[in-house]
This record gives sequence, C-alpha cells and structure tokens, in this order.
Amino acid sequence: MGPYHPESPVRLQMIEDQLISSRIDSYLDFRLAPEASVEDICRVHLMEAIELVRDNTPEEVGAYYPLDSDTMLNKYTWLAALRAAGAAVAATDAVIAGEIDNAFCLVRPIGHHAMPSAPMGFCVFNNVAIAALRALEVHGMKRVAIVDFDVHHGNGTEAAFVDDPRVLMVSFYQSPLYPYSGNEQKRTHMVNVPVPAGTKGDEVRKLVTEKWLPALHAHKPEMIFISAGFDAHRDDPLGDMGLVEDDYAWITQQIMAVAREYSQGRIVSFLEGGYNLSALARSVVAHVKALAELDV
Repeated sequence: MGPYHPESPVRLQMIEDQLISSRIDSYLDFRLAPEASVEDICRVHLMEAIELVRDNTPEEVGAYYPLDSDTMLNKYTWLAALRAAGAAVAATDAVIAGEIDNAFCLVRPIGHHAMPSAPMGFCVFNNVAIAALRALEVHGMKRVAIVDFDVHHGNGTEAAFVDDPRVLMVSFYQSPLYPYSGNEQKRTHMVNVPVPAGTKGDEVRKLVTEKWLPALHAHKPEMIFISAGFDAHRDDPLGDMGLVEDDYAWITQQIMAVAREYSQGRIVSFLEGGYNLSALARSVVAHVKALAELDV
C-alpha cells in the first residue's frame, strides 16, 4: 500500500521467519491459497464493492489507487485479495472435510474492516465473513461463531452479520480508536466489548471468561472463525493496550476448548492487524502453537 505503510509485506516475512526460528514449521502443513470465485465474495460483498477493486487496480508497477486515505490498490492487489479470500474458502473446506484439524490463514490484505458495501481500513474483502458464510451457505451449518481479538473494532464483520443470528460475534476493542464504531445496534448475538486504552491481559482474560465464554457456550457453534489481530500487544504502535504473547496463547486455548465441545475442534483463524514486527511474529507463533497444540 506504499513504501511506508504499516500493513506491509514485511509482516508476512517476519512471521514466516519466526515460525522457522521457533522450530515449529516442520509440524505444520503449508498450503498455497487458491483464488476465490466472485460467487464466494458476493455472499458478503455487493458487486459494486468487488468491481471497485477489480476495475481500479492499476496496470503499472508503482502506481496506486486510493480507496481511502489508508487503503491503496496497486498492480497486485486484486490477485492478492482473491487469494486472501481464497484462503478463507480453501481452509474452511479442508477443515470441514477433516483434511486438517484447524487452520491459520497467513494472508494480506487483512479483512475485518471491509464492509459489505466498500473496502476500508487496510482491508479489501472480509476474509473471515467469507469463510463464515461458506460454512453456512455451502456446507449447511446452522450456527457459527467469529472471535475477534484485534485492537480495532471489526466493523465490517459486525455489519455483515448484525441481522444474522446464525453468527455469534465476540470481540473486544480499544475505545475510542479507529474505526470509532461498535455496538450501535444492540444484538444478543453481538458480544463486542469496548475497553479503554491501557487495558492489560488480566482484564482481557476476565472479560473473555465472564462475557465471551458464556455467549459461546449458549450459541454452541458448529465451527469457529478467528480474526486474529495482534495489535493489542503492549509494543504495538497503532494501539494502546497491554497484551503479551502468553495472553494470545491463553485466549486461543479458551477458544479451542469451546471448539472441542461443540465444533469437533474446527477452527479457521485469519491474520488481521499487528504492526510491531517482532511482537507480531512472536504473537503469531504463540497463537499457532496453541492451535496446533505444540509444546516445543
């Protein structure tokens, strides 16, 4: 999105390097994401939003088209966005088929701010929403859950499912902070908890225990999807919360316990935010180790 943009390719490179240096890469099944079909994306997004990206993708390397002040298209955005959404489809299918136990989608562009009507906030298509609707509409599931632990409110995800009680969304988010939204329309299946700047891991663990887990147990999801943002880390420059790697591992373990009880262990997680490169990479490793139940 530009040479100094925080949502950069280096994020994925640092995560991949940390997976190797942590010696867990050999335990994982790496798969290249296919391209999603427009049909898959259309379950979430209006055709106008898809055409906005497709038809304004620059043809020249080094050229940019601004969707908003934070979100740019370049020559490769359309293909990258199709593959990010394709990861959502392929991972969902593979987990439901029993090919793999669960999945972490290491994707860019990220997704949870993308509204059904338009991209925004570094996000092009809403990958986690595409995955959830794949499970519901293609695989016939009745109830799924989305867990979002990014420091920013997942406004696009909430907009996609605010009137769909098949989807329980649980999240916390720093408030006030971009996108300056959350809980405008009260719904029992939207358990999105604003927290003040400075909130640390012990307080987040308390809200997970007291607010998320009762809602998840009541919903009994057949599959769980995660918007895994790591910008609530204490070292992240775009947020002001105090989580550390152990907090992300603990949250993941709580989600896995719910998945074992109701969802046959089925989880698909998606990279969202996280902009201190070292903290991001360490946190992703903690999350993936918990998903894979590795003690290495």
